[in-house]
Amino acid sequence: MRVAIIGSGPAGFYAAEALLKRPDAVIDVDMFDRLPTPYGLVRGGVAPDHQKIKTVIRVFATTAARPTFRFLGNVRLGPDVTVEELRRHYHQIVYATGNEADRRLGIPGEGMPRCTPATVFVGWYNGHPDYRQAKIDLSVHRVAVVGNGNVAVDAARILLRTSAELEQTDIAAHALEALRNSQVREVFILGRRGPGEAAFAPAELKELGKMQGVDPVIAPGELARCAGSDSTGDKEKDRNLAILRSFAARQPRANAKKLHLRFLVSPTEIIADAAGNVAGLALEKNRLEPRPDGTVAARGTGEIEVLEVGMVLPAIGYAAERIAGVPYDGKARVIANEDGRVVDPAGRAVIANEYVVGWARSGAQGLIGEHKRASAHVVGHMIADGAGLETRALPDRDAIVSLLRERGVQPVSFSDWKQLDDVEVVRGARRGAPRDKIVDVEAMLAVLGQN
Repeated sequence: MRVAIIGSGPAGFYAAEALLKRPDAVIDVDMFDRLPTPYGLVRGGVAPDHQKIKTVIRVFATTAARPTFRFLGNVRLGPDVTVEELRRHYHQIVYATGNEADRRLGIPGEGMPRCTPATVFVGWYNGHPDYRQAKIDLSVHRVAVVGNGNVAVDAARILLRTSAELEQTDIAAHALEALRNSQVREVFILGRRGPGEAAFAPAELKELGKMQGVDPVIAPGELARCAGSDSTGDKEKDRNLAILRSFAARQPRANAKKLHLRFLVSPTEIIADAAGNVAGLALEKNRLEPRPDGTVAARGTGEIEVLEVGMVLPAIGYAAERIAGVPYDGKARVIANEDGRVVDPAGRAVIANEYVVGWARSGAQGLIGEHKRASAHVVGHMIADGAGLETRALPDRDAIVSLLRERGVQPVSFSDWKQLDDVEVVRGARRGAPRDKIVDVEAMLAVLGQN
């Protein structure tokens, strides 16, 4: 049987691993990615100061080394090869395209300069080719990060790290230079609900208290007002509350940078200065109201304060992009599916032999390791549905490569990627970093002699 996997992030690689390890089936896997580089968010999303998390690529490289696996990078679904063409060349298709769009605040002033979605900021400092030329102005002293998840924490941490800390990471060279000259002294992380509802991982939150020259700040009175009881009934959230209490008990240092953690506030308007740049953020104070299901909702009180900041980074979630020919659930903003089987979004009828894994299936939730079990679950559906499929005759396996080359597309193989990898590692060694990323697709192809 022959399977196409579209996307080379963790969910895609875990699906490939589950397919290729099956003792009861012989499966060829072709993995496509629109970039010449594999690994998706491990490369382009995981913060550069979290190198330990990135070691998971060793597992993925082991999968890529299997003889029936093939990587086809630098291939775009739609412009370079259509879904219909994939259906003719493969028995089954797995979409592992992730969430590449950002969710917006939907408030006045959101489009002004220095209001930048966190997706752009994260891509910029990680050297993602889509965002290498983003305009990130760090001449301001105060930044508001809107959101209470791990992306918000990552953004705040990178803004406040010292140059010495960042030099030892694989942060993009252009971002490192900009951050060396940054004027940012205070960052505000803003949550619309309380600390008991925040989506921070405790390890991520605790790390905020260990940065050089940075004080996490939370007013004890505000924490007491927001937190309510000593226990939420959830171990992780209780750990978060304990960490926040330890922050509140600290004595701030006079010369330290400040990381303010605020809760029960919702942005209502981004305020501009005379030049049209961000000058402040109007915040409505909220209260928590219980729902019938036991959860709580944040409700505005009508009380407004203005927070003076020079930049706003909304970090309120990701969404899947629409892909031509692939059913899309406009409400959930994911590929339309039932438990990983792709369906027609109107009638919910199953689209035979097409599947979805990862964030494109579920939305932006779950840590990297959690996708291993989830992808294997969907592969179980594929095997159950695929009995007898291998008898359907397909074009020769190399026909898809010939088709791409006829269109002027030069697929990048995994051995090509390893060549790029070696170059990046050598470049990084010059500054004592794990790697110095090549951030331009044309430059990557030039290294490989393909343009």
